[in-house]
Amino acid sequence: MDTPKGNFGRHRKILPFEPGSADDLEALRRQSREKAAGLNQHVLGYGALAQSEWAASGIAAPDLPMMRRYRLDRIRAELRKRDLAGVLLYDPVNIRYATDSTNMQLWVAHNPTRHCFVATEGPVVLFDYFSCEHLSDHSGVVDEVRPAVSWMYLYSGELTDKKVRRWASGIVDLVREHGGGNRRIAIDHINPEGLAELERLEIDVHSGEAVMENARLIKSPDELLAMRRAIVACEAAMKEMHTALKPGISENELWAELHRGNIARGGEWIETRLLSSGPRTNPWFQECSSRVIEDGDLVAFDTDLIGPYGFCADLSRTWLCGDRRPTNEQRDLYRIAAEQIAYNLDLMQPSISFRDLSVRSKVPPADCFPTRYGVLYHGVGLADEYPTLPHAADWTDDTPDGVLEPGMVLCVESYIGRLGGREGVKIEEQVLITETGNEQLSTYPLEQALLAG
Repeated sequence: MDTPKGNFGRHRKILPFEPGSADDLEALRRQSREKAAGLNQHVLGYGALAQSEWAASGIAAPDLPMMRRYRLDRIRAELRKRDLAGVLLYDPVNIRYATDSTNMQLWVAHNPTRHCFVATEGPVVLFDYFSCEHLSDHSGVVDEVRPAVSWMYLYSGELTDKKVRRWASGIVDLVREHGGGNRRIAIDHINPEGLAELERLEIDVHSGEAVMENARLIKSPDELLAMRRAIVACEAAMKEMHTALKPGISENELWAELHRGNIARGGEWIETRLLSSGPRTNPWFQECSSRVIEDGDLVAFDTDLIGPYGFCADLSRTWLCGDRRPTNEQRDLYRIAAEQIAYNLDLMQPSISFRDLSVRSKVPPADCFPTRYGVLYHGVGLADEYPTLPHAADWTDDTPDGVLEPGMVLCVESYIGRLGGREGVKIEEQVLITETGNEQLSTYPLEQALLAG
């Protein structure tokens, strides 16, 4: 994309700065914002590599303005259902869903600075980091950007209570102006000082997680196009990773290939470091290390990848390193995992209840059951999402039930490793629930060397 025209040509002399009139200063600020907005990563797009792969796969581009309107409609429908005046969002994934804008996603995930208020009958107001107004201008759904009042200890120290009062007064003003007398709002994540101050100001706070997880539950056609593209990008990076898998490479070096491939295609981050090899594959949940992968090792990983458009591609595979023939034990573990995935994927039909799905699912054999994966299925969208379905043996009276609906996307999981055994196998597929059944969105082939008899 060309640099926006204006006084910011490449030869413009910026310094020394001599302030002119207030109108001149405002015009300069406006030009600066327009320039930055035009060069936003979401405006520039994902680049030739990703675009060529999407063209080859035949996946059309999503209509992003329509997708953004759909998401806001979903949020506001949930707010109306719960008689709420609005929702205050701090989780960067929820802010992405509401505004389709990003800013230092991992940093703001643990530094509660950037936040957003979505009024049920009113504007979307984004409170952003200093001098970051341009980061949401592309979205078309953010009505106003205000500077965030950050009251975490990093900024406020022992004056946190004082800064909280200033922050809360701004939120209360929004509720008063746009709530129509309703002082009930939802918040997804908040520290106790903020909650206490809002309650002191007679704001009735409810669960923003409930609002947002239910809003995110059913994907629109455009969201599904974006997710399909994210999966194509992830699987292309997986192929590069697979090519790099040779005896002598370390787990960390192999995992870095997935990161590189994701970033090269405009992806955003990876939530975990779940890759292990050889004896580190049993039990599961070893994060990748400096261990050097040996000829004949199993290598298992879980992508947990946030790719293009902010969508999650959550896939697991287990590969065999090198040219050695797999052992009978390796093939047996792989067969059990592949059969469990195939059987349980077939059960994923519209209108089946969460409970029935868990009860009817194939589970690991007795010698592998103690090391089972923690869930059989979980929702996925911009990240792992509601619902999560445990094994029937792990179902408790506080496990929520529901039904699968068309437009939901879930991952089906299997980990197979014998208790006390040397190695284990991890497989996971991403699946769309349709009107008539399901569609497997992940397509990366299983390891033929391990499937062969």
